[in-house]
Amino acid sequence: MTARSRLHEPRRAAFAAAVAFACALSVAQGQAQAQVAGPPLASTAVAPAASAPAESTPAESPEAASIHKALEQRFPGASISHIGKTGYLGLYEVMLGDQLLYTDPKVTWLFVGSIYDAATRQNLTELRTRKLNRVAVDRLPMDLAFKRVKGDGSRKLYLFSDADCPFCHRLEQEMRGLDNVTIYTFMFPIDQLHPDAARKSRILWCAPDRAKAWDTYFATGKLPSNSGDCSNPVAKTQALGDSLHINATPTLIFADGTMIPGALPLPQIEKEMASAQAELAKGRAATQAAR
Repeated sequence: MTARSRLHEPRRAAFAAAVAFACALSVAQGQAQAQVAGPPLASTAVAPAASAPAESTPAESPEAASIHKALEQRFPGASISHIGKTGYLGLYEVMLGDQLLYTDPKVTWLFVGSIYDAATRQNLTELRTRKLNRVAVDRLPMDLAFKRVKGDGSRKLYLFSDADCPFCHRLEQEMRGLDNVTIYTFMFPIDQLHPDAARKSRILWCAPDRAKAWDTYFATGKLPSNSGDCSNPVAKTQALGDSLHINATPTLIFADGTMIPGALPLPQIEKEMASAQAELAKGRAATQAAR
C-alpha cells in the first residue's frame, strides 16, 4: 500500500498537536505514526467484539460537551466530529480529524493508539474507526469514475487506485476472481511518489473503452495510443480523495460505506462485501420497522 503524502495541512497540524501531547505524556509512544504506514496489506476481516464501545454520547450531554470544550481549548482548530463513551475503562472515544483517540472525562490524559480485546485479539479501535469513517456512497460523484461490470453486476465496490502503485497492481490480480460485481474506479494518482501516474491516468481516461484500457494496462503495462488531452476528472478525483481523508492506494469502499486501504486478498474482499450487504439489509429493516 502506498502512503499518501499530500494531506490537509490544518488537519495534519491539529492531529500533530494531539500526537505531540500524547507523546509528551509517554502514552502509546510510536502509535501516532501508524496512519502513515497504513494497516497490513492482507489483514484478517473481523466482526465487532462483545466489548465494543457503546453508542455515541449525545452531543448535548454535559460530559460530552465538557470534553468537546476542553479539546477545542487544547487543540484550537481541530476537527472533532464524534465524542462517544466506550464500554471499557471509563474512557471516551474522540474522532479528531480521521483519527480515533481516547480520553478520560476530564481530558487529563489523551491516548493515541489501538485498543485490543485480549480474548478475541480484535482491534477495537480499527473496527470503530471504520464505522465512524463510513462514506456516503450515494453521494459519490460517479461521473468522476469509470465502471467495470462482472457477471450481473449486482454487488457494488468503489476503488481509489493509482496507475503506478504496485499494490494497486496486486489488488487488480486479486479482483480477477470477483464475479457479479460493478467496480467503480476513481483514478487517484499520488504525484509525490509516482510523478508519471497523473499522465497515465489522463491517457487511460481518454481511451474509447476506459475499462478495457485499464485492464489491459494492469495486465501488460501497455497504454492506449492518445495524448491524454481530453477533458478528464483526474484533478477533481484527487480533491475528492483528499476530502474523504483517503491517504493510501489502493483504497476500497464497500456498499455500506466502509473504507479499507490495502491490497486485500480475494477472500477478505468477499467477506467485506458480504458484511456490507448485511449492514445494508439491517439498515433497510430498521427503516421499515420505524415506519
